[in-house]
Amino acid sequence: MTDRVFPASKPPTATNGVPPVGSIPPPPAPAAVTANGTANQKPQVYIPANRPVYRPQPYSRRHHHQSRPSCRRICCCCCFWSILIILILALMAAIAATAMYVIYHPRPPSFSVPSLRIGRVNLTTSSDSSVSHLSSLFNFTLISENPNQHLTFSYDPFIVTIVTAKSGTVLGNGTVPAFFSDNGNKTSFHGVIATSTTARELDPDEAKDLKTDLTRARVGYEIQMRTKVKMMMGKLKSEGVEIKVSCEGFEGGVPKGKTPVIATSKKTKCKSDLSVKVWKWSF
Repeated sequence: MTDRVFPASKPPTATNGVPPVGSIPPPPAPAAVTANGTANQKPQVYIPANRPVYRPQPYSRRHHHQSRPSCRRICCCCCFWSILIILILALMAAIAATAMYVIYHPRPPSFSVPSLRIGRVNLTTSSDSSVSHLSSLFNFTLISENPNQHLTFSYDPFIVTIVTAKSGTVLGNGTVPAFFSDNGNKTSFHGVIATSTTARELDPDEAKDLKTDLTRARVGYEIQMRTKVKMMMGKLKSEGVEIKVSCEGFEGGVPKGKTPVIATSKKTKCKSDLSVKVWKWSF
């Protein structure tokens, strides 16, 4: 025997406004009819599914000021142009210096001492060896030559010092007058005197070193000179810079009487220290 299912006498009711499961939804309510017989329906708005939703953007000060150039950008531009101008000026100065060197080809002046005469070198010491005095007389010839064709040199007075090559003891002092050396000119000074006319007192260590030097058969001598020189090229004129001249390699004995001794040297050319000098020009 099978069971029979009879329908309920009452349809199920909705709970909390939600229709029960399996119930048939009620048909839509008929539209209201107006007095003239037409149905009054509410208008429906069609919104496409792919249309983007408009969202208002918040106000941004950065976006407001994008049209104006920033301070950082202005500083970068100023630095770039400043560096570029400096590089261009440096390049132009290098080109001008190179052209000047090629055209004028400047060379330093040369000095030579062809002869050195030793007239007197007397060292006297007291009996107790506490005091020593030196009396000396030297005579030499100095030749200055300007090898340039477009440069001239103007020299201040020279300060001359003659020392021993071994210990460096000062034997005599002298001066050379100021002079002007023109293009390709050679200037000679004969009879330049370096002397210690008044007996100079030596300290004990200096007297000991000089006594050791004078005991040798051939004593080494050096001539050291110092002055300031200005270089002129057309209307350009440099400031005075110091120049040192050193003449080495002289050897000679000590005079026994009044007859001078002529010192000999394998080289008469002197060294001039101008390699580290910077010339400053002015009009």
